[in-house]
Amino acid sequence: MATTNTYLTFNGNCEKAFDFYKSVFGGEFTYIGRFGEMPASEDYTVSDSDKNKVMHVSLPIGTSVLMGSDCGGDWAPSFVQGNNFSVSVSAATKAEADQIFKALAVGGKITMPLENTFWGDYFGMLTDQFNINWMMSFDEKSKS
Repeated sequence: MATTNTYLTFNGNCEKAFDFYKSVFGGEFTYIGRFGEMPASEDYTVSDSDKNKVMHVSLPIGTSVLMGSDCGGDWAPSFVQGNNFSVSVSAATKAEADQIFKALAVGGKITMPLENTFWGDYFGMLTDQFNINWMMSFDEKSKS
């Protein structure tokens, strides 16, 4: 069965915000990665100004996980303070990820098709017909 978590997007101050959330809720980040750690690609080059920005951070809080990142590159111009969140869905199976993603996309806009990623997840993003941002992932490694 799928689970959901909140995913926050920031315009360059993600690390500062998550250090604050960590001071409020306690715990430790289970992951923090930067755009500069992305493998080289012909399709996308990380600018020097974005290399130290947070690509992804996870902070467990109880039974959920608060996740976040900075926006960078082509995503930065569309950043809107106050509307900078997504619902992140972690599917139990790849088939479930496909089914939920397809259903949420009806009448909406796929911003990143579901595909295998360099970090190992099957991942995609969309905005549904109600203008809500969704992230879909399936991590086959954690299901073994």
